[in-house]
Amino acid sequence: MTFVIASPCVDVKDNACIEACPIDCIYEGERMLYIHPDECIDCGACEPVCPVEAIFFEDDTPQEWRHFNTVNAEFFSDLGAPGSSSKLGPIGRDHPIVAQLPSQGAVASPILPKP
Repeated sequence: MTFVIASPCVDVKDNACIEACPIDCIYEGERMLYIHPDECIDCGACEPVCPVEAIFFEDDTPQEWRHFNTVNAEFFSDLGAPGSSSKLGPIGRDHPIVAQLPSQGAVASPILPKP
């Protein structure tokens, strides 16, 4: 078992979890962060610092985001186990499912006519 990062992280990437991770297993994609399933030691240090509550123990991922368990694992299919996100740096891509999501950023407020 491992921890995973789910949908609330998309377009947020706060990075507090990266700073809290004692083994450097959280990697930065274009739009979200990913936990390497083979490098994570299940310490849970990342979970309480996430400001958008996007990190879950794999078995506790809410049903609507359960597919992010696979998304996190598949993100590393061509990277293997680099052993350190800080050595690798930001990865210039996301998992295809994440890349295809509509922007999760703040919705612009409508322009109101001047009184």
